[in-house]
Amino acid sequence: MTETVHAVVVTHRRPESLARSLDALCAQTRRPDGLIVVDNDDDPLVRDLVAGQPIPSTYLGSRRNLGGAGGFALGMLHALAAGADWVWLADDDGRPLDHSVLGVLLDCAERHGLAEVSPMVCDIDDPARLAFPLRRGLAWRRRVDELGDGDLLPGIASLFNGALFRASTIEAVGVPDLRLFVRGDEVELHRRLVRSGLPFGTCLEATYVHPCGSDEFKPILGGRMHTQYPDDATKRFFTYRNRGYLLAQPGLRKLLPQEWVRFGWYFLVSQRDPAALREWIRLRRLGREEKFGRPGT
Repeated sequence: MTETVHAVVVTHRRPESLARSLDALCAQTRRPDGLIVVDNDDDPLVRDLVAGQPIPSTYLGSRRNLGGAGGFALGMLHALAAGADWVWLADDDGRPLDHSVLGVLLDCAERHGLAEVSPMVCDIDDPARLAFPLRRGLAWRRRVDELGDGDLLPGIASLFNGALFRASTIEAVGVPDLRLFVRGDEVELHRRLVRSGLPFGTCLEATYVHPCGSDEFKPILGGRMHTQYPDDATKRFFTYRNRGYLLAQPGLRKLLPQEWVRFGWYFLVSQRDPAALREWIRLRRLGREEKFGRPGT
């Protein structure tokens, strides 16, 4: 294959897990042609770590924390400017499960003519379990063996954990929105990808492992629906504020009725906490009105 692949990794104060992630990226049978690490802490230790990688590497230290959204936007644009044909995205707390992941993704994209292809994102402590629950219709899937047969889930993808984009796809759908900072930036990019009409999906023959995030998703109505409640107040701020913006956008407005049902039920019936519901309403109103300040501003 003559096309070039640049891996883009965004990190913030996790040098140990970053080192493991870079080891796995650089050990791929089909190695990336370049590596770009965006460091949202501008840490000299991370700079030295990147300089020691066995493939051509670029360190982009930011003195302002750009969040995941801004970090990936910067890295993706840098990859395009460097002439990449494909851009492979990774976070600092996840990694490919084995040495074949990049090669399998490239092969899957070529066979199916995909503009973007993602691996399955599985629990780093139990790769048979999905790191994030996946909803198909009204049913939630939590394990790999629940995803069905075949090698591809069309129209479904996790976009930052091992996702592989054609350069032309990034030109068509753009890069993550800096204003979202963290939480919801992947959903917003996925919205644009869906609306573009370009083919994409999840390759069921490739696995990327990541710490399990399913604990945030709280079951309601006997498990028939779920709602998201991060334990950390800062994560709740960005999750709910950004979701207020997202559900005001074309392609996602149809989800508004069930959003009110889910969160209303969770806060009023499951938790009996009207104050938490009022705070959820306040935060989502900020997003709907495109007021993108940081917490406390």
